[in-house]
Amino acid sequence: MNIKILAVISVVVWPYSLLGQESGIDPIGFDRSKRVQDDLFQAVNGVWLEQTPIPDDKSDYGSFTILADQSIERIRDLVQKIAARPQSPGSDAQKIADFYNSFMDEERVNELGATPLQNELERIDEIHELNQLPSHFGRLNTIGVQTPLAFFVTQDAKDSTRYLSALIQSGTTLPNRDYYLKDDEKYIGARVAMQKYVLRLFELADIPLVPADAETLVNLEKSFAMFQWTPVQLRDAQRRYNLFEVSELELLMPDYDWQAFLGALGVPDITEVNVMTPSFFEGLNVIFKTTPVAVWRNYLRFKLLDAYAPFLSQEFVDANFDLKSRELTGIPEQKPRWKRAIERTAGAGAGDFGVLGEVVGKLYVEVYFPREAKAKMELLVENLLTSFDRSIDELSWMTDATKTQAKEKLAKIDTKIGYPNRWRDYTRLEMDRHDLVGNIMRSNLVEFDRNRSKLGQPIDREEWGMTPQTVNAYYSPSKNEIVFPAAILQKPFFNFDADDAVNYGAIGAVIGHEISHAFDDQGSQYDGDGNLNNWWTDEDRRAFEVLTRQLIDQYSQYEPLEGKRVNGELTLGENIADLSGLSIAFKAYQLSLDGEASPRIADWSGEQRFFLGWSQVWRRKYRDAEMVRRLLIDPHSPSWYRANGPVTNIDAFYEAFDVKDGDALFKPAEARIRIW
Repeated sequence: MNIKILAVISVVVWPYSLLGQESGIDPIGFDRSKRVQDDLFQAVNGVWLEQTPIPDDKSDYGSFTILADQSIERIRDLVQKIAARPQSPGSDAQKIADFYNSFMDEERVNELGATPLQNELERIDEIHELNQLPSHFGRLNTIGVQTPLAFFVTQDAKDSTRYLSALIQSGTTLPNRDYYLKDDEKYIGARVAMQKYVLRLFELADIPLVPADAETLVNLEKSFAMFQWTPVQLRDAQRRYNLFEVSELELLMPDYDWQAFLGALGVPDITEVNVMTPSFFEGLNVIFKTTPVAVWRNYLRFKLLDAYAPFLSQEFVDANFDLKSRELTGIPEQKPRWKRAIERTAGAGAGDFGVLGEVVGKLYVEVYFPREAKAKMELLVENLLTSFDRSIDELSWMTDATKTQAKEKLAKIDTKIGYPNRWRDYTRLEMDRHDLVGNIMRSNLVEFDRNRSKLGQPIDREEWGMTPQTVNAYYSPSKNEIVFPAAILQKPFFNFDADDAVNYGAIGAVIGHEISHAFDDQGSQYDGDGNLNNWWTDEDRRAFEVLTRQLIDQYSQYEPLEGKRVNGELTLGENIADLSGLSIAFKAYQLSLDGEASPRIADWSGEQRFFLGWSQVWRRKYRDAEMVRRLLIDPHSPSWYRANGPVTNIDAFYEAFDVKDGDALFKPAEARIRIW
């Protein structure tokens, strides 16, 4: 990857041989030719970056993916033991065994080809009029197939006591609207690859299609992209809230049969909906009524085949991999089938519950999450919340009235650690060890129904948005909660046997990061009860926006690939959370010392180990194609800048490493950005 390296002013030799595991620092990856004062990320991770190849089945590799691989290996052991023996009919174990075995029965899957989708393809064949499309769009939503209109149920952003139906733009296959609208070489290549992909899927399904028809489908998606909101626009919580009476939807799309659509979704009686991207639907109405029915049929065939290609015969799997992984993320090799089976069983990452995510999660925490880890995390969280509370008192840019409101919101944050108190019920989900596509389809239907059935019900405060085996964490503004799954609570993020300094610099900063999301540019628009409600004075909001504009400018200068810069506006919320979380975590570490000096380990002070631990967490490298994709859609900055960007604004970093004018990471005190 063509990363621009910060200038090195001078070289010091690290006390390499003195650093030990008791410190929580892994010295093997350090680059002793680099100075922390010039490049914290490279100094801590340079040798690791140089010597560690990205595995052939991955688009990027680092601390998160290493732990995710460990999680997958652990789950494999659990699942394969269950799948190897008969289980009681209807039990969770039977469902795990039958789903996993249906995925692993490669011979049967290859024999079937596209046959499992025959009924759905015949339904599409029967579409001859535009007025038949809305009900079919609705049906495909329920079985996990993308259409231009995505429907879901979520917490009402302005009334956090209830659930609300929502509609948002959708319908495109490539990662971002820019892939359709810009003529960058990589984007043109992606459009050509998508056209080939369309032709290949139709060929494999034995459906006639000529190249001009495939080009028409790509251009249809391009027309969607022209009306889609940008990722920056989609971040705006206020702009995303547009409450419509169902009777008013025809103002957006007068040529669309909304009742047929909602009926097919199983929500014929709803009276209101949040249309998150209204201008998109206005544009879609024109596309809808001017696109020939024959083109719509081909589009729906393509979206069905695309959605289920990973679960069909190997030729479909290969075609899907060639576009989605090889072309768009640069991955040269498919994951082995067992790994794909485990990921689909248990969930492949943040927000993905797989088919049986919490069933597997329950097994995972019983074996791999000790009670002592949860207790130590609870203490860390308590110290971080106390530190944040004190930090609010010290803010020079915020008035007392807003400080009072901020403290009230902070006090209401709910914390969830490890695993949920109540597990999801999979009773209605039926599994057949000989029917992989049917299992996926039934899983999609059950999950859609679970989401839809929330309407009219009390808010489920116990529900989790990630599985325990997910290596990640999150903040929910509508619930005002921070959530830390079990799988992230291990080295290098959380080392139960390590010195406190590294844990505060690693998992402590992660905790602080998630707390800070309650007060970033978007989270700060929600009050302590989770309602989109302005609790700021105008004066404070203006002062906050001055600071955040400075952060936008800082990160917009970073250029991980030649000509490809970080989008400071898209990444603003995460950059605020990184800066604020790290600042708060350091204060919490100081609080934990209770007035005592930090212990020196391997000739490093606790303050220095704190920042080394922070950088160690961000070990990561990317393929160029994946970097291009992330720069367009990922609200997180690349790891290099997550390590280096915040510390340039933190006085404690300057003091810990004696950073001076002339060092590459130096900023004059008056130019340092201090938010929380």
